Amino acid sequence: MLLKIFPENINDRYIDRAVKLLREGGVVVIPTDTIYALACDIKRSDAFERICQIKQVKVDKANFSFICYDLSNISDFTKPFSTSVFRLMKNCLPGPFTFILNANNNVPTIFKSNKKTIGIRVPDNAITRRLVQELGNPIMVTTIPGGADITNYSTDPLEIDAHIGERVDLVIDGGSSELEPSTIIDCTENDPFIIRQGKGKVDII
Repeated sequence: MLLKIFPENINDRYIDRAVKLLREGGVVVIPTDTIYALACDIKRSDAFERICQIKQVKVDKANFSFICYDLSNISDFTKPFSTSVFRLMKNCLPGPFTFILNANNNVPTIFKSNKKTIGIRVPDNAITRRLVQELGNPIMVTTIPGGADITNYSTDPLEIDAHIGERVDLVIDGGSSELEPSTIIDCTENDPFIIRQGKGKVDII
């Protein structure tokens, strides 16, 4: 099912419909401030397992991130980190960045894996942040199956729906996306460093 939502005039009923699907264990394709992503409620491990099946990856090998509304509940899923890392995140978010942090014991419990780190995102996208806000907890996201090369990903939600719509419960059409991934910053050690330069630009020195 394809659902058109205008970011500048968000339809409350459509958001409620998407949130209901997420709470029920649905898998939803959502827009971000970079590429579109597969998403599910972090409280639904069954939905996460469905996403792994869609991507044809093992649960313990899946790369995923949490999309949060803001930085207020990040400590629920991460081990303590330095003030300088928090300041860096605060300066960059909302924005096209993924911060890799050391996961606390809540993350393996959610996904029944030995995950030691977690990616945290707060994208600058009104639709996705509204979904998280109404859901009341972060959303798990991962890239749509499209191969190793970013150029294989579609920026058109209609094409995404044609490609994967039958395997998910909902595709949210939030307009054409960027064809550039988020910048990934590893903050698991003392000094943050960029492990993938994407759309986000920042001087971390």
